[in-house]
Amino acid sequence: MDINILHKPPIIFKEMSFAQRCIVFCGVGFGSGLLPKAPGTFGSAFALLFVPIWLWLGFHASVIAILIMSLVGIYICGKTANIMGVHDDGRIVWDEFAGQSITFLPLIYWGHMSWLWVIIGFALFRLFDVWKPWPIRVIDRRVGGGFGIMFDDIIAGLWAAICILIYLNI
Repeated sequence: MDINILHKPPIIFKEMSFAQRCIVFCGVGFGSGLLPKAPGTFGSAFALLFVPIWLWLGFHASVIAILIMSLVGIYICGKTANIMGVHDDGRIVWDEFAGQSITFLPLIYWGHMSWLWVIIGFALFRLFDVWKPWPIRVIDRRVGGGFGIMFDDIIAGLWAAICILIYLNI
């Protein structure tokens, strides 16, 4: 096996314009996606810092903010992938920010947020993001660009939110 297939191209910030640096910095989750092992997990963990913001905003404002985060993320993830010369690199974790945030919407709506639910929501989102059940796997393989990078994590967040929603309503 050719070792170059496994090597990820380095991000060389000094060869980018200031605007490109800002976009890539956001795309790699403010640096959380640059950790050498499990960048998606670290990006999702970093996204937990948004939980107090979602609680402060309340349900309806959080939905709007997460929708804006997702729409902006299509551009950020697509542009970051283009600048880095990759398709859907693990270092691009803005999509984890949106997907992980979606997971917590039922808890915000019903006011059941606690540290235990943060851990459960984190674990559920990571499970669906890594496992990629239908339709996440199909989207991940067939939809390209920034939309494809974002959409599979949005669906993983929805699956995790549905699991929480079902539990809260049993």
